[in-house]
Amino acid sequence: MEDWEKTEKDLQNEGWVRTAKDLFAGAAGGITQVLMGQPFDIVKVRLQTTSQYSSAFDCAAKILKNEGPLAFYKGTLTPLVGIGACVSVQFGAFHEARRRFEEINAKKSPANTGLTYTQYYLAGAFAGITNSVLSGPIEHVRIRLQTQPHGAQRLYNGPLDCVRKLSAHEGVLRGLFRGQVVTIYREAQAYGVWFLTFEYLMNQDAKRNNIRREDISSIRVATYGGLAGEALWIASYPFDVVKSKMQSDGFGPEQKFRSMTDCFRKTFAAEGFGGFWKGLGPTLLRAMPVSAGTFATVELVMRAIG
Repeated sequence: MEDWEKTEKDLQNEGWVRTAKDLFAGAAGGITQVLMGQPFDIVKVRLQTTSQYSSAFDCAAKILKNEGPLAFYKGTLTPLVGIGACVSVQFGAFHEARRRFEEINAKKSPANTGLTYTQYYLAGAFAGITNSVLSGPIEHVRIRLQTQPHGAQRLYNGPLDCVRKLSAHEGVLRGLFRGQVVTIYREAQAYGVWFLTFEYLMNQDAKRNNIRREDISSIRVATYGGLAGEALWIASYPFDVVKSKMQSDGFGPEQKFRSMTDCFRKTFAAEGFGGFWKGLGPTLLRAMPVSAGTFATVELVMRAIG
């Protein structure tokens, strides 16, 4: 009995160590993601929420001319801390769900514990839903800071001031967590497709070249991560547009959208199908290097720490 208890305790400790490694690697990937992607993100949000720019290039040029180069990193502090935590949660939740599926599969067939691609998608969707608790308010604050007037007319003095004022409008749930329903839909679809695409490409490479996953080169890991990033945004972009519109909307009498479905309906009525794809160009341009850097960093850290 004593040996059994020791073995059980060792297994529990092993599980905690694996989870800690997943979280640490994800945090490192998240920091890389923010530093590489923030300038692209502000252009995307401006294009999604206003019609004053004719193109992504026009938007970037006007931000540079009117607000200076540092404007491309408006609202960076919130995502730098927050997105690091978000990506940490994404990878931690994904690998936890993956291990649970492996246990289920092992009971059915001890010789085959690998996940089906449906299970990879579900594990990724679970990671996205888990992550949405953090990403909803973090991205809301970032969008408010990115879209506020420049100079003396600005509405918020920083992330904490923004959190305080958003919460004061309609309370934490209706103020700070505005757009949370569409955020959950976006995160589930986005990260289901993200992890599914990456795992598919990695598995196919290992199978095609008859090598272990750990032996796949960093360049290929980055390439597959970049392609997964493209798939993520193509699969979830309309949800992201609606989220951005809701999270940059006014309050009280100035509020245009009463719900996710109301925003979808009014966007289609005013802009047609194309309205759900505004800003996709800079988003895809950003997605390749950012997602490549995220997966490459996570894989590098995981290999380094075992």
